Amino acid sequence: MTNLRITLVIALALFYALAPVVASPQQTQPAQPPETLDSLRSRIGARLAQPRYGPAAWGVKIVSLDTGATVFEQNAEKYFSPASNAKLYSAALALDRLGADYRIKTSVYATARPDPSGTIKGDLIVYGRGDPTLAARLNGGDYYKPFEPFVNLLVNAGVRKVEGDLIGDESYFTGPPFGSGWGWDDLQWYYGAEVSALSINDNSLDLFVKPAERAGLPCQITTGPPTSFVTLMNRTQTGPKGSGSRISVYRPVGENIVYVSGRLAIDDRPYSGSVAVHNPAWLFVTIFKQLLAERGITVTGRARAIDWKYREVTRIDFKKLVEIGGVDSPPVKDIVRETLKPSQNLYAQLLLLQVGAARATPATAEAQPSPYRTTEDAGIDEMSLFLAEAGIKRGEVVLEEGSGLSRKDLITPSATVELLKYMSRHRWADAYRDGLPIAGLDGTLERRMRETPAQGNARAKTGSLRYVYTLSGYVTTAAGERLAFSILLNNSYSADRSGSPRDDIDAIVVMLAETSARTSQISSLKTQTPSR
Repeated sequence: MTNLRITLVIALALFYALAPVVASPQQTQPAQPPETLDSLRSRIGARLAQPRYGPAAWGVKIVSLDTGATVFEQNAEKYFSPASNAKLYSAALALDRLGADYRIKTSVYATARPDPSGTIKGDLIVYGRGDPTLAARLNGGDYYKPFEPFVNLLVNAGVRKVEGDLIGDESYFTGPPFGSGWGWDDLQWYYGAEVSALSINDNSLDLFVKPAERAGLPCQITTGPPTSFVTLMNRTQTGPKGSGSRISVYRPVGENIVYVSGRLAIDDRPYSGSVAVHNPAWLFVTIFKQLLAERGITVTGRARAIDWKYREVTRIDFKKLVEIGGVDSPPVKDIVRETLKPSQNLYAQLLLLQVGAARATPATAEAQPSPYRTTEDAGIDEMSLFLAEAGIKRGEVVLEEGSGLSRKDLITPSATVELLKYMSRHRWADAYRDGLPIAGLDGTLERRMRETPAQGNARAKTGSLRYVYTLSGYVTTAAGERLAFSILLNNSYSADRSGSPRDDIDAIVVMLAETSARTSQISSLKTQTPSR
């Protein structure tokens, strides 16, 4: 196909594909599903060639899982920021290296067994190994339910008193409490929460602000769960009816002081948000100590946390400790689901670190020094080995952490499709596929592609950062052909607000779902769409 013919095809397809956008409701007719591969490619190309995307960069690759043929590609070998499409990689790595049924254990250790009176003479240690699921959102919104198994361990062991400190030990992972490349302006919110081997309630506190009883008074501010672990600086005011509302929240990095300022009109609905906390292991034992007291178990010492830097000097000797018991996480396949469907950054990073810890510190040598500077380094090294096994060429994927929150992560559409192909035939293929959001039904795709052939059909991972929009996953065509796709849009900013980039990405997936074309109809298929 000549360049002139390509230009004419795309121009005509662009005219017909976009005409309904400007037509009146009476004139708008639903577009017919593409019946040939040429028409499908032309319509996809038209979406990408819209003038508002002139300064942006598209990377697309679509491949048949049934025939191996490439349906469409554009800039498929170039680097793009993946945003949360990076989670496809950390989830696949965790399933491959740990197994879908692997469970993460959180242990409770004491320096001595309880005596006949139920007294432990020494410290009590809660030793975390990276279970992310001790969270209210996975327990019906109950902030305290994740603690119940730990409280019951001590009650069943006959413990009545601890004459020592209650220690939250998060030293299982080494390295900073943030993923490499995370931006400081993300760190105060739940999606940039600190990473800890002893996590609780997604390492965040829910924040609620509601108007006072009359205008002029400070608003009422509470947290969920209620705790004095953070200091609330209330600089808000209740405004008169109809005065408008604007609430601002600021938590300095490395502090547990939350400044809340602004105005909330007396007739306006309450404000709510989720604010990350500093030192979540300390929050864990602070709440745990309170709940133990409510069950009649006294801790005479203080609640405190220990990290990997402390353990570099004072190593933990498990042979000298008594394990009161342990609490196992749900299986990794469930953690993958709770990572991918809501796009949970903390869980994705913890999965990477879990693999890194297994590589750096074998189970038979848990207390020995690690040869790695950080657990994240070990996880990334294991990722490189895994990607090579998946057939992805070295250098096609440059990930620094597991969530995609870093602006330094880079992937190619080709690499992502290769990963999706590999995982479609993996021994844990079902767990991987089932973890993905389903178009129009759940997760981050719940409200997208509704009442289209993609609803209940397409399963894909979303991704978004400022000026970045991504979607990669699986879809089945109307002809029954299974496709893997990766659609990455970077540097997208436009003053044209007539539609969202997500709408155009979704439109491409809908085209794939509704097409009756088959790649098996031709013996050899090579995309002719030129790179821009």
